[in-house]
Amino acid sequence: MIGDAPLWWEDGALCLLDQTGLPQEVRTLRCASWEEVADAIRALRVRGAPAIGLAAAYGLVLAARAGAARPLPECLEALRRAAAALRTTRPTAVNLGWAIDRMLEVAGACRDAPSLPQRLLDAANAMARADLETNRRIGEHGAALLGAGARVLTYCNTGMLATAGYGTAFGVLRCAHEQGRGIHVIACETRPVLQGARLTAWELLRAGIPATLITDNAAGTLMRGDGVDAVIVGADRIAANGDVANKVGTYTLAVLARAHKIPFYVAAPLSTVDLATASGDAIPIEERRSEEITAIGGVRVAPVQIAVRNPAFDITPHRLVTAIITEAGVIRPPYKDGLRRAAPAGAPPVPRRSRSAPRAR
Repeated sequence: MIGDAPLWWEDGALCLLDQTGLPQEVRTLRCASWEEVADAIRALRVRGAPAIGLAAAYGLVLAARAGAARPLPECLEALRRAAAALRTTRPTAVNLGWAIDRMLEVAGACRDAPSLPQRLLDAANAMARADLETNRRIGEHGAALLGAGARVLTYCNTGMLATAGYGTAFGVLRCAHEQGRGIHVIACETRPVLQGARLTAWELLRAGIPATLITDNAAGTLMRGDGVDAVIVGADRIAANGDVANKVGTYTLAVLARAHKIPFYVAAPLSTVDLATASGDAIPIEERRSEEITAIGGVRVAPVQIAVRNPAFDITPHRLVTAIITEAGVIRPPYKDGLRRAAPAGAPPVPRRSRSAPRAR
């Protein structure tokens, strides 16, 4: 049985719950180098915008440990090289770069190489604790938007597996359930990697939340048949104007929700807001391997000669978003003003050194 987090520090290494094995197999992956962390992020063994940011932060701890015997300038240069490589593993999610930048700030304030690994470990642990608290606040703000007995459609995976242990959009669902609101969750399977069917369904069962799994292309039918009261999704990056980058298929759900007059909510921490990116047009969209589409469970289902496009994310225009739920509260249009007011005050601070012990596991 696993604990309540997808990643944890143990005996000088980063341990990950390997999400590629779920739900059939619960297995742990031990990363002893930053290169192994980078490989795990690319392979979706750890995924979800907050979680990959945390994984990269711990990856930099491993990079610092590997170079701690060298002079500080050399150690910092090696750390910057590791940071540059980790930054390229998943280009769409802004949390990855956010976490790396904060770890580099902590490293830049260090005065000697031997103390650098512990300072970075303290910073990574502080990020994990802050993520948990942030997600709980998101959950509380979002649950207040849901009426008793609400039927809530969600997409991809935004729960414990995608964060430090509570969830963003899933955290809203979890909080509403814990408050006794009697919600029922409709989880889309989320092609092509099936994060909804494999991961969200698994988390819903573990949390005891009443739920139904559907194919992605059944969402419109349920909306038209008065079977959905609200849609709640997460985000990998939110532009300054409120455009949202999230798992491909999110845009389709937003269009359907607007057509059926169903509120469409985005739940994400302020670290996901990228004020330096004016609109979704400037957000890079990751293209993944064609095999994710042409094969299912290792069995090829498409002709060998067929051309494939496999964008991992899409952009939902801000005009289709009813509200953005953050730890600072619920932000409504116009998003350009609301996000700018909330982000400077609510964005997590640069982690400070803490003497608190890492999470035991």
